[in-house]
Amino acid sequence: MQKIIKKIFLLTVLMLAMSHVHAGIALGVCNSAITANAPDERYSINGDGTVTDLWTGLMWKQCVEGQSGASCNTGTNSTFTWSAALTLVDTVNGSGGFATHTNWRLPNIKELLSLVEFKCAAPARNKVAFPFNGASDYSYWSSSPTAIVAGNEVFYLDDETGFFSETTITSNLLVRLVRDTQ
Repeated sequence: MQKIIKKIFLLTVLMLAMSHVHAGIALGVCNSAITANAPDERYSINGDGTVTDLWTGLMWKQCVEGQSGASCNTGTNSTFTWSAALTLVDTVNGSGGFATHTNWRLPNIKELLSLVEFKCAAPARNKVAFPFNGASDYSYWSSSPTAIVAGNEVFYLDDETGFFSETTITSNLLVRLVRDTQ
């Protein structure tokens, strides 16, 4: 699992160094000439609002916080400050969990990067496993603080481009929770 996440992380860094995809891309653009690195068969959709990544062994909530349903079309996506996102994790786990599991957490940046589908943009993820919910905000919190401004900045994933960057902990971003299955 660690080797796969490390490879995906390095590929993302390489892509970032080579080019930058700009905002304003048509929704759901995928290049069929590029081999999928996050194909449908990589994921097991569990039917309880969770998806298991068969390559990494991680289980993800299929929808971002605030949304539910098989197509993530019920509710409204919610954004959180980093502190509120951490509190949300405690609230979810402390209130009985989700899909019978009480060990949900914010993913680290390497885990978020493992979801990136390099052949797609806006969103840069597998849309079968993680349905596109029409969100205009594509940025997801990670649990990974930066070393640049310790305590004040955290890495996030821009799901529109598949790139990562840092932002202040007072920003409002989406949350997609994960748990270890092993």
